[in-house]
Amino acid sequence: MKITEITFGMLRVPLKTPFKTALRSITTIEDIVVMVHTDEGNIGYGEAPATAVITGDTHGSIVDAIRHYIAPRLIGQDIADLNRLTQLIQGAMEKNTSAKAAMEIAIYDLWGQLYKAPLYKMLGGGDPAITTDITISVDYIDKMVADSVAAVERGFASLKIKVGKDIGVDIERVRAIYAAVEGRALLRLDANQGWTAKQAVFALRTLEDAGIKLELIEQPVKARDLEGMRYVTERVHTPVMADESVFGPMEVIELIRMRAADIINIKLMKTGGISNAIRIADIAAMHGIDCMIGCMIETSISVAAAVHVAVAKADVITKVDLDGPSLSKFNPVDGGVIFNESEISVTDAPGLGIREIRGLERID
Repeated sequence: MKITEITFGMLRVPLKTPFKTALRSITTIEDIVVMVHTDEGNIGYGEAPATAVITGDTHGSIVDAIRHYIAPRLIGQDIADLNRLTQLIQGAMEKNTSAKAAMEIAIYDLWGQLYKAPLYKMLGGGDPAITTDITISVDYIDKMVADSVAAVERGFASLKIKVGKDIGVDIERVRAIYAAVEGRALLRLDANQGWTAKQAVFALRTLEDAGIKLELIEQPVKARDLEGMRYVTERVHTPVMADESVFGPMEVIELIRMRAADIINIKLMKTGGISNAIRIADIAAMHGIDCMIGCMIETSISVAAAVHVAVAKADVITKVDLDGPSLSKFNPVDGGVIFNESEISVTDAPGLGIREIRGLERID
């Protein structure tokens, strides 16, 4: 099975409610879809969102990176040569992790199709059912409380609360949500780099002293401030998770060396795809550190790939934040991974199992 052509599409899916963080606000998912065609008629699907404030990728840069730098290396290559293909993708250019991720997802999809097995089995197997949390966007306190209660009533047992706007209001947000859902859901805080190290320690100690138990705090300080991450980690009881501070394996090794965080958040759009995600999980497992697998604002194409990785690496990926499909008004994808609110299950269809993508707009 050899690669013959690579084409692109734009996929637009409206969100149920606006997605708001300390960094940005989004009302519609608008992602680039990559389709890798083969001489046997198989198509592998990949996807990447534009997250300029996090990865630096835009829609235009994703398409250009693949079209002009990655694709020429892959045309004519055999899907069976997976390691060579991932090396070609990763070595095509610096950075551009979302473009690389989209390509790797499509290649891994075809690899599973080649051997007529679901991707998670090709990666080592596992229980094809996981549970995700759901994100509660930063907003007025009453709105966040209402959204949290509604999420619990929909069956979500873990809530990821966006904070990082105003330290005093953030504390009150968490107090109010905790009071509304205590005993029914675990709370994960995500500050999206919105606090200083001292602010984070103040906020977390205030909440801890009030008897509020948090499952974790995600990326409380700026991505490059590993010393600040360590400062927070050493001074609070709440586990600290690194997100934007960790893109690839080398950053994971440095973070572990510094003891700057307790948990690592893996996202395919940061790692440049599945190959580095697996490396990060293996490094973390060697050091006894748990991982979460998360996503940007993505549809069930690339989120499906993350699900397969989570299933295959469930021994170290103990937390799941793959709520993109749950935040969407509809699922444009038929086949493969089944998203049912907090419950996610994987079929035995080959690769990612995608049969159809509705509403895809071709990009020439």
